[in-house]
Amino acid sequence: MLRYKDIDTQLIHAGEPDPPIDGAVAMPIFQTAMFHTAGDADYHDIRYIRLSNTPNHRVLHDKLAALEGAEAALVTASGMAAISTALLAVLHPGDHLLAQNCLYGGTYSLVAEDLAALGIAVDFIDATAPESWEPLLRENTRVIYVETISNPLVEVPDLDAVVAFAREHGLVSMVDSTFASPVNYRPPEAGFDLSLHSCTKYLNGHSDIVAGAVTGRGELIERVRHKLNHLGGALDPHACFLLHRGIKTLGVRMHRHNENAMRIARFLEAQPRVVRVNYPGLESNVHYARARKFLDGFGGMLSFEVEGGETAAQGVLDRVRIPLIAPSLGGVESLLTRPVTTSHRGMPREAREAVGITDGLIRMSVGIESAGELIDDLEQALAEPR
Repeated sequence: MLRYKDIDTQLIHAGEPDPPIDGAVAMPIFQTAMFHTAGDADYHDIRYIRLSNTPNHRVLHDKLAALEGAEAALVTASGMAAISTALLAVLHPGDHLLAQNCLYGGTYSLVAEDLAALGIAVDFIDATAPESWEPLLRENTRVIYVETISNPLVEVPDLDAVVAFAREHGLVSMVDSTFASPVNYRPPEAGFDLSLHSCTKYLNGHSDIVAGAVTGRGELIERVRHKLNHLGGALDPHACFLLHRGIKTLGVRMHRHNENAMRIARFLEAQPRVVRVNYPGLESNVHYARARKFLDGFGGMLSFEVEGGETAAQGVLDRVRIPLIAPSLGGVESLLTRPVTTSHRGMPREAREAVGITDGLIRMSVGIESAGELIDDLEQALAEPR
């Protein structure tokens, strides 16, 4: 298989069938639930959609592994399917994990409630303070879990320290790298055991499917695959096709997301009614040095607060004209949401407030529209109501 030097070339050509299937330039959709058996030696090798081994699955697995510098990859029916299945593949009743204290709300609820109900304990850590992690270790600690860029405060952990800490103490290092995408950060290249993505977001990029992915060490991916085969969170072939097509434009989209978000963050930082801007590309941001060290780009996500709290924040959402008011992120269109009403609604108020997710926080997924028009729109939305 050819190896490509640049990720923009990998996005198009890595992992593609060689030779192309019946000469097809675009990957065909194999809309069949099952395939002829051929003396398969193991249950997990039977050709069947639920076992994630159709041609549409395999081309995605090869491409994602190549993009992240991983030994293997696996796609799933959603980002949460990737996260939950990966955690359940490496954790068992009686185990303990360390998890970043500012996480996507669904992940927080999973580890704080669902895993707890299975007898798996969690301690939440400040992912920027490695010196505080060791006192929380237990004999049964198995995993350390962080986000490359956190949701919704866009914090950047000490990623190298996470990898080193996991190796020193025999833990599985896991990172949700959805906000960064492989264009801006490739966790397996940096030493992470497992990298997780909600492919609903940047990897697909068009807000029309729900999907997830896990990449990393081959032995661990095999364990995750076997767990997924039993839990049933497989991606269907048509969604595989759409994700495969979306990935090919990730490079051009992500470069524009990076550029637009940087311009908008600088604009917001200069606005008198904006009291806080969370974006790691700003020199004033406490995560800037780590972001410069670890990331190839600062991403398309930011969050900010306006003077006046919840009422003022809702007023901004009511007045914008271009961004859509909707959950999720990573598509070509800009989206605004208040995390307390969407992504972090299920997180207890005291836990939200402890990490800085306030009622007045606005999260912006910056799209690839004209940055100038987005700034003009935000300017009128931030103006004092008459």
